Amino acid sequence: MASAANVPVVDIDPEGVFKYILINLYDKNLSESEPQKVLVRGYKRCNYHSDIFDEVQAKLSPLDCEPLGGGRISHDPENKKIHIYGYSQGYGKADHEITAKLVKEAYPAYTISISDEGLQPSSECPCK
Repeated sequence: MASAANVPVVDIDPEGVFKYILINLYDKNLSESEPQKVLVRGYKRCNYHSDIFDEVQAKLSPLDCEPLGGGRISHDPENKKIHIYGYSQGYGKADHEITAKLVKEAYPAYTISISDEGLQPSSECPCK
């Protein structure tokens, strides 16, 4: 049986610009109302924030997931930088401060930045 203790807090693609969501993870064997972990998940292969949620929920079942919001991540491993920004139309804006804290714990050698703007500066965004 799946255990929240074995689930990594951060699972994002190793490079690129992609959507991400912040998720509460519940193990109902431990508590019906209190999440056991807050997770960050982001993948280029997912076109919508809901695709990420569906994939994570299916993978972690029987644990329960609750989406807290979303945004985008720009992951630049060559320069050891991660930029967190934007929002999800379906789930709203994730708390980028929480996301940044969790990502910094997973990537301690990286510079983590956040922005409440919907788009990155055009000089950094390859998505014109």
